[in-house]
Amino acid sequence: MAEQETPTPQAPAVALPPWEANPVTPAPQDARQHGQVAELAAALPDAVLDAVDMAGQVTVAIPVERALEVFRVCAERLGYEFLVDCTAVDWKDRPEGRFDVIWWIHRHRDERRLRLKVRVADGVEVASATPVWKTANWMEREVWDMFGIRFAGHPNLERILTWEGFGGHPLRKDFPVEGIDTGAAVYPETYPPGGGPSAKPGGAQ
Repeated sequence: MAEQETPTPQAPAVALPPWEANPVTPAPQDARQHGQVAELAAALPDAVLDAVDMAGQVTVAIPVERALEVFRVCAERLGYEFLVDCTAVDWKDRPEGRFDVIWWIHRHRDERRLRLKVRVADGVEVASATPVWKTANWMEREVWDMFGIRFAGHPNLERILTWEGFGGHPLRKDFPVEGIDTGAAVYPETYPPGGGPSAKPGGAQ
């Protein structure tokens, strides 16, 4: 009588978590009637160009020339006293303005957050938020350093992650993926333009 093969035990099926079993990419929803957007529009008419709700986060597009006015109203009248972050996005080939600059603000009394966004062309300055939220200081320096976007009225708009004289802005889409040769490792004592820290007054590096 032929010997029967012992069946190989099968691993029990493992249930996938809901976000893997049914992956859904959230779609942006019109948020112009959202309560937070409505109160901003009521406080500052014509300041809301558009508003979307994406995965529960509301983003309001505002005119770049009215940015500082919107910041003041949000902080002083609407209670958004804390600036969580300021960053940018490079849409290199977008003809109607290469960059989006985004501020993420927080209101402690009801734990609500709101994003403010401006669209800006390359070379156009954006008003600094430092007169309203002091935490914008280093955030805007980082955006300047990484994207090359200048903030009008900033108290000390110097690079913060690279050095003065660095060639280019690393988070722009046209910055070389492989980076650039700064010369810093090869010439540690004498740096060519764009190749190392520039000398500061008093001899500090």
